Amino acid sequence: MQKDRSFLDKIYLFIKGIAMGAANKVPGVSGGTVSYVFDFYEELIYSFRRINIDAFKLLFTGKFKSFYKYTNGQFLTLVMGGSIFSYFSVSLILDYFLKHYELYVWSCFFGMIIGSIYYIGKDFGKWSRVSFVFLLIGISLGLAISFLKPATENDNLWFVFFCGIIGVSGMTLPGLSGSFILILLGNYVLLLVDSVNVFFNIITNVLTGNFEVLSDPIKIRYLKIISVFTAGSAFGLVTISHVLGYVLSKWNKLVNAIIIGFIAGSLGIVWPWKKTIYVKKDNIFQTDIAGNKIVENYERYLPEFYSFETFTAIFFIFLGVGLVLALDYYDKKYRN
Repeated sequence: MQKDRSFLDKIYLFIKGIAMGAANKVPGVSGGTVSYVFDFYEELIYSFRRINIDAFKLLFTGKFKSFYKYTNGQFLTLVMGGSIFSYFSVSLILDYFLKHYELYVWSCFFGMIIGSIYYIGKDFGKWSRVSFVFLLIGISLGLAISFLKPATENDNLWFVFFCGIIGVSGMTLPGLSGSFILILLGNYVLLLVDSVNVFFNIITNVLTGNFEVLSDPIKIRYLKIISVFTAGSAFGLVTISHVLGYVLSKWNKLVNAIIIGFIAGSLGIVWPWKKTIYVKKDNIFQTDIAGNKIVENYERYLPEFYSFETFTAIFFIFLGVGLVLALDYYDKKYRN
């Protein structure tokens, strides 16, 4: 599936990666949904599937050019490069707006997901009774996950490995937010905040010549945790992609039906009118490496229908829908 892409196509793909990276960072929003709407989901799954034994044989025998071509390297480099770039750019802007205009950001996301359901569903074709059942299953699963209560923190390394598999699922499963699932599993703070902070601290000390940190048992514990979590993420990325690639080739219509339902069910997570509950320890709000308060869960409520704030939020919902419809118009007019 290696394609010859024009310079503009490469820029466009990099921007798609930025959008996916920004979505992955927000608890409740799925990067997989972005890849689905931006029409590179199946190529993403295909590319991850190419990371297999044959790919490693090419890599370890020094056939780097063949490895790059076999794994659809240009595509993965552009998409993943965009995602990484997003973490240090667009995601920081998104953090600012979530901090100061939370209701309107969630309203826009809510509208974009509604638009996404239309965008994905319009090309589905004829709905059968079986595909409709799978749609309802997807909706039920999405809603069930939306209203689960978080578990308590668990640093057992097997469980951490499992969290890695689940945490990366937001990239490969549209509608499923990996960061939100980690909140529900109780390990969001441990894996994406505490361990990351300690890891950066270790790297900083080692680079400045201070190797004493490597004898600190607490830091070594966190280093083991983040290493196992990373291994679980890599394992999950490849294995989930292989499973999805197989089921998409065998039962494409049913898989698409359950994905559409799952995305619809995830509207419960991004419902705009909710009070954010933040993590507290000893009555002090916990923050991530960027200084942002860490989300523990959400308490949803119905808005006051005649307030200016509610009308503004509704405007942003329509704006979100409009953005996705504009993307649909762009694809029809310029890319077909």
